Amino acid sequence: MCGIVGLFLKDKSLEPQLGSLLTDMLITMTDRGPDSAGIAIYGSETTGNAKLTIQSDSPDTAFAGLDATLSTALGTPVTLSVKDTHAVLDLPFDKLDQARAALPGIDPSLRVMSRGETLEIYKEVGLPKNVADRFDIRQMSGTHGIGHTRMATESAVTTMGAHPFNTGLDQCLVHNGSLSNHNSLRRKLRRDGVHIETENDTEVGAAYLTWQMQNGATLGEALESALDDLDGFFTFVVGTKDGFGVVRDPIACKPAVMAETEQYVAFGSEYRALVNLPGIEDARVWEPEPATVYFWSHTTPPTAQEKAA
Repeated sequence: MCGIVGLFLKDKSLEPQLGSLLTDMLITMTDRGPDSAGIAIYGSETTGNAKLTIQSDSPDTAFAGLDATLSTALGTPVTLSVKDTHAVLDLPFDKLDQARAALPGIDPSLRVMSRGETLEIYKEVGLPKNVADRFDIRQMSGTHGIGHTRMATESAVTTMGAHPFNTGLDQCLVHNGSLSNHNSLRRKLRRDGVHIETENDTEVGAAYLTWQMQNGATLGEALESALDDLDGFFTFVVGTKDGFGVVRDPIACKPAVMAETEQYVAFGSEYRALVNLPGIEDARVWEPEPATVYFWSHTTPPTAQEKAA
């Protein structure tokens, strides 16, 4: 089944509560998928710097001295902040690709969870509450975020198989459904140079959107193209550095509900994920239409939407 939540804040006064609000929403969806869970947080940006979020099953040894090793390899200072099995590397933006390429040579067991200027992804096997507690998600602030609790159907229950998936700078995606053409599409995208690490069909969906945008499409246009090029049934919730998008396939058999107030836009697989949000009793609540792209951005009027039937 899987459970998805998303929260896009228009009101900056709510930003310190983003992690807490998103965690409560995701915990409510636990019974839709207790195998693994993850949350993507779009937080603070340091001008000229980037974040590389990594994971290790042996963090005590893998993260020890990693900042110093990378600093030497890159010829520039790198800082490291550890959160349980994850760590966030802060480094100059123009060294991001070099750092990612260097990691396998330093320790092949290190796994990249996300990269970008504001994005951090934390995900592990386990219940949403336990995963959120391990990384202290409730204390995180930010402008928007998405979360997912998984019931594995097409790939193993592993950290790398958990959502969200990050395949482009500050871009991530969660998915409820199943894609039937992901194997052929994965081969095509890899031939075109798109990096895909797992056999999970959701990562293929994320990589497809990255590929479209690398070829000049906006996120809205990429989501529209997905309606033609992705076979199967799906609800996608997508995050970018400044935006938040939703699209459902033409049949729209997976449940979804949205709510909007002057303070936020929220998404949940079920309405019960939204009931504790501030001011929800006054929200405009609706079920997103099939084959329709919804998108909100902090760089355009906050209620702007791109819709394509």
